[in-house]
Amino acid sequence: MTSGFIRTLALAGTCLLAGGATAADIYSPVAPETQQVTTESGWTFSFSPYFWAAGLSGDIEQFGLPAVDVDASFSDVFDHLDFALMATAEARNGPYSIFGDAIYIKLSGEGGTPRGIIADDVKLSTETFTGTLGAGYAIYEDSAARLDIVGGLRVWSVESELSFSGGILPPGGVSRSDDATWVDGIAGFRGTYSFTPEVYLTGWGLVGAGGADLDWDVAAAIGYRFSDTISALAGYRALGVDYSNDGFVFDVVEQGPILGLVVRF
Repeated sequence: MTSGFIRTLALAGTCLLAGGATAADIYSPVAPETQQVTTESGWTFSFSPYFWAAGLSGDIEQFGLPAVDVDASFSDVFDHLDFALMATAEARNGPYSIFGDAIYIKLSGEGGTPRGIIADDVKLSTETFTGTLGAGYAIYEDSAARLDIVGGLRVWSVESELSFSGGILPPGGVSRSDDATWVDGIAGFRGTYSFTPEVYLTGWGLVGAGGADLDWDVAAAIGYRFSDTISALAGYRALGVDYSNDGFVFDVVEQGPILGLVVRF
């Protein structure tokens, strides 16, 4: 097996993290709505599963191999998707809000080796989790619009496993893993504006750092309220992170359309 083949397969598989990205990733557009159901205690609650069709571009380095510039479309990511879960939730009381967001993605790819002497098959699997927990305060609010200032923490966890089997290897084959986990502080603004009681525009801009040198997130979406409890939205999101430590590099931008369903109670 040539080192070029291992390098190409490993880094191509790693780029599939865009689906979580990453998806995710990490803060969805569902929270900043002005019309919500209020409980007797004054709290409102929102929950939303969502889907982010993100591609990935940037530099990735794992397994001690040289960094490679990657450019993967969403279709490239989707072809190797094993499982994905994306959801967010928010609790709000007056101008105060608490929100959380979680994304889990599992992807894998498999192929044969060029000569099949040392090994016949090589497989790369990747798992990524991104979680955000934060709080906000409305610095402006009227009957149609609201602008929140927000801050919180975002955790990233990326784990990859490269496995070889067949050839002259033992029956169980051999495998090697590489992983990284880091936390970033983030802050910014999010807002919403209602054109009509049914149609609204929402968006946000966040930036931060910590374990990563830079962590940023911007998006805009348009939503439609079917009732007091159900809304749907569609928009576009871009998320960037620049992380490097001890030979592990994840310096990427993920971007693509986002779709969500909002349930308020």
